[in-house]
Amino acid sequence: MTRTGPGPRGNEGDGAPAFSALLEDSAEDLYENAPCGYLSTRLDGRIAKVNTTLLTWLGYTRDQLVGHRRFSDLLAVGDRIYHETHFAPLLRMQGEVGGVALELLTAGGGRLPVLVTSMVRTGPDGEPLLIRTTLFDARDRRAYERELLRARREADRERARLQRLASTLQRTLLPPALPEVPGVRTAAHYHIASPDQVGGDFYDLFPLAGGRWGLFLGDVVGKGAEAAVVTSLARYTLRAAAVSDPDPVAVLARLDAALEQEYRGDDPRYCTVVFGLLTPSPDGCDLTLASGGHPPALLLRADGTAEYRHTPGGQIVGILPEARFASSDVRLEPGDTLMLYTDGITEARTDAARNRYGEEALLDFATALAPTTAAEAVAATTGLLAGFGDGLDDDTAVMAVSVPAPGGRDG
Repeated sequence: MTRTGPGPRGNEGDGAPAFSALLEDSAEDLYENAPCGYLSTRLDGRIAKVNTTLLTWLGYTRDQLVGHRRFSDLLAVGDRIYHETHFAPLLRMQGEVGGVALELLTAGGGRLPVLVTSMVRTGPDGEPLLIRTTLFDARDRRAYERELLRARREADRERARLQRLASTLQRTLLPPALPEVPGVRTAAHYHIASPDQVGGDFYDLFPLAGGRWGLFLGDVVGKGAEAAVVTSLARYTLRAAAVSDPDPVAVLARLDAALEQEYRGDDPRYCTVVFGLLTPSPDGCDLTLASGGHPPALLLRADGTAEYRHTPGGQIVGILPEARFASSDVRLEPGDTLMLYTDGITEARTDAARNRYGEEALLDFATALAPTTAAEAVAATTGLLAGFGDGLDDDTAVMAVSVPAPGGRDG
């Protein structure tokens, strides 16, 4: 039998020359009409070869460029300087430079952004012969970058607007300044974990009948606008309840009922809070504290000791049916300071292992401060919070009350 087709490998027989010619034609077509521009230049920069793609982009004929123009002549003025001072010297030293963003000038005076990669081609003896350059059309990329920059600027403006809104809303949920209480010194600080969101911590100090004063500090679960609504409700409910009945247990019970009525069902809203009734006297002040699941107050004594003042039995406000609250009495003598705080400080992470600061460390911190004043205690705590850096990821409120010591710093 006579074989008339190609050999077993498929590249033998009468069709081989035609197939080879086809490959050569395809290679030339691939060079000329590639999706990128190709350019070969002599060592002095004069253009020796250029493909059809690049000619089409720039609007030149082959005769206008080959042998007459240098690659640098095609560059915009600023990029031409960069080419001579940076690109070309680096190419001579390294033999290759890739991914450099430049702009070419078209025959019509337009600008074409491109990404340029150049490589020095050497002969068998290692001597450089010519420079081969590949150019990618970067118009879409440049348009994308401009759109990305525009979107980022717009996002920055929107974020700044939201931050101003959040800051304004936050200020409405906190007293602008604590009022002066006769015979007592007070101070407060609020650390905002994120300028983009309204925090859920709150505090206040306000006068009541009979020379008494109400004070509270609390922490609403969550952040943002929903937390701000609960914070506002809690703050004004506590103030209103204290006017009608200043007993701290009764005040927390009123707040618990208000939250249960407002947020009954499958979406409860709750908070922890400590409410105090303060009664100044000529030689100190008396405090009755009731806690709704809140961290215990810190008492820093004039004798240099510090301790937690617990209110056992106080349950979280707004989540349990018929929650129970309990109160305890505290006597502040001259030189004593009471500090209230939210759990952002004890929940702060202190190291790479994300260990919490904790109540024991806070007690040691308070012991080192005692004896102190309200202003000094809050200032020291503010410094402590700043030292946590990124480890402090929750809002934190601090409020302190002290009785001046005779002849002391705030006496």
